[in-house]
Amino acid sequence: MSGVVVTGCPRVAASTVSSYDGIGVATVHEAQGRIGQLSSAIRPIYVGARICGPAVTVSLAPADNWMIHVAVEQCQAGDVLVVSPTSPSDAGYFGELLASSLAARGVRGLIIEAGVRDIVELTEMGFPVWSRAINAQGTVKETLGSVNVPVVCGGQIIHPGDLIVADDDGVVVVARHDAVEVAVKSAERETREAAVRKRLKAGELGLDIYGMREKLASRGLVYRPYEGD
Repeated sequence: MSGVVVTGCPRVAASTVSSYDGIGVATVHEAQGRIGQLSSAIRPIYVGARICGPAVTVSLAPADNWMIHVAVEQCQAGDVLVVSPTSPSDAGYFGELLASSLAARGVRGLIIEAGVRDIVELTEMGFPVWSRAINAQGTVKETLGSVNVPVVCGGQIIHPGDLIVADDDGVVVVARHDAVEVAVKSAERETREAAVRKRLKAGELGLDIYGMREKLASRGLVYRPYEGD
């Protein structure tokens, strides 16, 4: 599908998005059954960025950023722009000027399976980006793509309105209809890990906390005293 802009897409509710505050990508990924993680090749351009919000999706031609400009109009405060070219391309689709336009609309960040540029400026303005490449090569504005259609980004299908969570560990997508359930499971996991962390800091071993000894023994692990040289 190309040449289509879908308007009025439902989004994960703001209250649900807020329930993910402080919860990291690794926790969300584990909580939803180890699914939804985008390729590890998509990395943050600077350390310490964390975002969470509903996706506005963009499908565009290789080395052509025309549809990103189209997508800006469809973005609302709190959204995350997700961009994927129809064929592999590491050109620099996005830089400071587009970031300024998105920031003015309250967009929280960009996930792109392609290249970006103006890294110093993006870092200074605090606009979070997760990209496959950093590349000064520019793009053209010639070919129609689509906005707010399902896209494949980082090996995951992302629908408009799905929840995007991103931090230093990478990016994970949560299907819009699953966002409430995954938020609950993520919070429960955080509570369990806090209790385990306290025990580990007190000197207990993971071998005992997680009940690993019996399973290790069943797999054939044995301990033998040192018998000398």
